[in-house]
Amino acid sequence: MTSIETLIRDLADRTELADLVSRHSLWIDEGLYDQTDRLFAPDVVVKSLRGEAHGIEALIELVRARHDDYARTLHNKSNLVIDIDGETATVRAHDIAVFIIDDKTEAIAAAIHHYGARRSEDGWRFDRLEITPVTLTEALDRAL
Repeated sequence: MTSIETLIRDLADRTELADLVSRHSLWIDEGLYDQTDRLFAPDVVVKSLRGEAHGIEALIELVRARHDDYARTLHNKSNLVIDIDGETATVRAHDIAVFIIDDKTEAIAAAIHHYGARRSEDGWRFDRLEITPVTLTEALDRAL
């Protein structure tokens, strides 16, 4: 590949990986579990304080076991650092999430997400996710 083709490929890969991170937030917040295979490899491994999941079905169970308790959630990822090495990549992202408990209270959490990804015939997919918590508030009275 020429240097221009290499640059275009790198930019396209970074855009696709950043889009996957954004779609991960929507996947959780909107319960788009029927789209899990568009984000995650079939053999994905996820580790968080809530537990560990191996595979897509276990991942969905892990997420739903707690997120379904909330009236709504809103995740916002930022500060993406993307490193690509051929057919694999790592992505680091900050995650700030609002957990709406009911119409009067919510809690706020912050975490660092460490994704591993690999290129498949259908595009990039996450094959690993480790969530490192930073903080979680107690239930807060809603101001609005």
